[in-house]
Amino acid sequence: MQIISRRQFALQLAAGSLAAAAASAAPARRPKPVVGSQLYGWGQYYDREGRDLQKNLDEVLKALKDSGYDYAEGSLDAHTPDNNARFADRLRRAGLRPVSLYTGGAFHTQEGSAQTLKSLGAAARVAKQAGFEVLVCNTDPIGRDKTDDELKIQSGALNALGAELKSIGMGLAIHHHTPEMRQSAREFHHNFIHGPAGIVDFCFDVHWVYRGGLAPEKALSAYHDRVISWHLRQSRDQIWWEDLDTGDVDYAGIARTVAEKKIPQRFTVELALEGGTKITRSVVQNHQRSRAFVRRVFGV
Repeated sequence: MQIISRRQFALQLAAGSLAAAAASAAPARRPKPVVGSQLYGWGQYYDREGRDLQKNLDEVLKALKDSGYDYAEGSLDAHTPDNNARFADRLRRAGLRPVSLYTGGAFHTQEGSAQTLKSLGAAARVAKQAGFEVLVCNTDPIGRDKTDDELKIQSGALNALGAELKSIGMGLAIHHHTPEMRQSAREFHHNFIHGPAGIVDFCFDVHWVYRGGLAPEKALSAYHDRVISWHLRQSRDQIWWEDLDTGDVDYAGIARTVAEKKIPQRFTVELALEGGTKITRSVVQNHQRSRAFVRRVFGV
């Protein structure tokens, strides 16, 4: 009952009150730069070969460690929270670290957001105890643009989740896909405008911002103080490239801003595939090349 009442209280707080609390808090220490890999892309490669990612997860983790990565980003298990601790143990056995977990959630209705906050909050506490630092969260799309009232409810719920995570020493990083970038990135901006820094922060998926029509450098200029994690992918001629390399996105320019603004560097390489992606190398080779690119461009 104590946890639920705290969530309900947080939902009723005005964004201004949360902002004041965030501003008065001691500044967080800049985390050590780390480079990881999102497991979603690995799953796509394994599906192409008729193999099951979960049954071969230790093989993937070993390949990541051997390729110079620090962590793997999997999905938060909100149904069986203890599985998040088990995943942390598997990472450590492979010589990797627990850093971030990815999740979605319905936040745009009162009933849906209450259930989302309950399940994510409980799972996040287990994840934090296991060593994870950031929860990367993409609000669920609903097949149309959300109304002003739905976005208001959503912002209140995200503020509540961010406040709860902050209370246990974990960060909330809002992620985004195409739906949030519609209408001149209306939902994307709304989440940040109505959620204070330090409570509702940013997983900067650079290519989804680019594909959504917002120049990555403009997003970085507006929200560089909110970035606590990254998803990195490249395209050429608008089609996702098989590894992280030069292409449509100017990562060299982004790297200069990262260094200048001293932005946290939790870089998650995500080599996702789509129709038209040309595969000429193995998943391991592409991750090795991508790790070298991050080292060369970002110095990490």
